[in-house]
Amino acid sequence: MGMNKDEPRWLSASELDAWKAFSAMLIKLPAALDAQLRNDAGLNQFEYLVLAALSDAPERTLRMSELAVLANGSLSRLSHVVKRLEGHGYVRREPCPDDGRYTNALLTEQGYRKLADSAPGHVQHVRSLVMDPLEPEQIDQLRLISLRILHVMDPDLAWPDCH
Repeated sequence: MGMNKDEPRWLSASELDAWKAFSAMLIKLPAALDAQLRNDAGLNQFEYLVLAALSDAPERTLRMSELAVLANGSLSRLSHVVKRLEGHGYVRREPCPDDGRYTNALLTEQGYRKLADSAPGHVQHVRSLVMDPLEPEQIDQLRLISLRILHVMDPDLAWPDCH
């Protein structure tokens, strides 16, 4: 392959090996996490992330627009998921008291209990698939690598420690 200025910057052998392993993990890991949550909790990973984000928020409440960013989904996808979570009694939507143009999502007590019941199995699965196979220094490397990639995709978000 001749190199001219229009030629792509092809991956080296070591870059290609890293990319193949990483891309396989990108496909297999979400499916494995989803399978555990579906089987044990009747939730998918996105729904779990929505419940967890609300649980961590002040008064267990976030604007839908903020929740969409935290859950890394579009507002339309989030609305569909929140509607499903509402149907189970886990989340409630109401107008934002500070600005009625916005809609807030609130984690209900039932939703909090669902998250609390679902978390131990999910954390154990994350630990067994991702954390336990790694050495302690590799966990920090995984965090830094992930943050750098996230920063490239979304430089406007305040990702800590990604430089």
